[in-house]
Amino acid sequence: MRRIRRFAAVSVLLLIGALVCWVGSASEAVRLGIVADVHVHDTDSPVEHKVMTNYAERLTAFVDAMNAWPADAVIQLGDLVNGAFVMGAPLGDVTRIHALLDEAIGLLSALDSPLYHVLGNHDMYDLSKPEVLIAMDLDTGYYSFDLGDYHFVILDAEYNPDGTDYDHVFMRTKGFVPPEQLDWLASDLAATTLPTIVCVHQPLDSDFESLAGGPPIINNKEVQRVLSESGVVIAVFQGHDHENRYVEIDGIHYVTFDAMVDHTEPTPPAYAQVTLDPEARMIRIEGFGLQESYELPY
Repeated sequence: MRRIRRFAAVSVLLLIGALVCWVGSASEAVRLGIVADVHVHDTDSPVEHKVMTNYAERLTAFVDAMNAWPADAVIQLGDLVNGAFVMGAPLGDVTRIHALLDEAIGLLSALDSPLYHVLGNHDMYDLSKPEVLIAMDLDTGYYSFDLGDYHFVILDAEYNPDGTDYDHVFMRTKGFVPPEQLDWLASDLAATTLPTIVCVHQPLDSDFESLAGGPPIINNKEVQRVLSESGVVIAVFQGHDHENRYVEIDGIHYVTFDAMVDHTEPTPPAYAQVTLDPEARMIRIEGFGLQESYELPY
């Protein structure tokens, strides 16, 4: 009888130990802050009725919210700074745009979490790509990283149709992902088994934009095909269109985030807190300001 009791006690201890190990190894959710199209500028638009000069207030509110949450990382989806041209206002000295970009990055430097930048077309209106990359402390506009149980890919669509870099591209919106970046993308996705989020500025799901005269990313179908064939991409996060939009293509969630610049008082600035839950296999997007909320299973 004593041997049976000892066996039972040992079995209970082993079971408890197994449960502790299982709980300890359970995957944790990833908290991700998303902000798109801030358009930092020192001039407001009397024609488009855009208020851009209160960027410090908006970015500070976003940073404070991310630090209080707290976010594990923040992704800035492009068009952090506006070009010098504003409809209905004097052009002014275009060289001041570099200082405005530096100020925007300085405000975001108060984040307690890592910050990842996506390049936007407006970022290159009065700057070269090398200038923007240096300001953002990036070696290249496209790269990838792992965070928790997820893989992230940042794409750079700020190329001319011939594959050359955007450079002082006044009012240019048509983007392109060159062949060498597509090859890198395919190789990067093939090297991971983690659920993957792809981030890009111009939307990949859109087939027509009036300013672009076609798809905002010319070869969007080629990029979509690489993402679909990889078998690991669960979502694409994008900006540029200044609207909330969601579509599913080949089982991949394409989410277009609203622009922070388009908020109106007393509505708070638009941004999102995204929770990636590997246990529930769920993407939860909590929107603030004009940003909508979504629950997207994968």
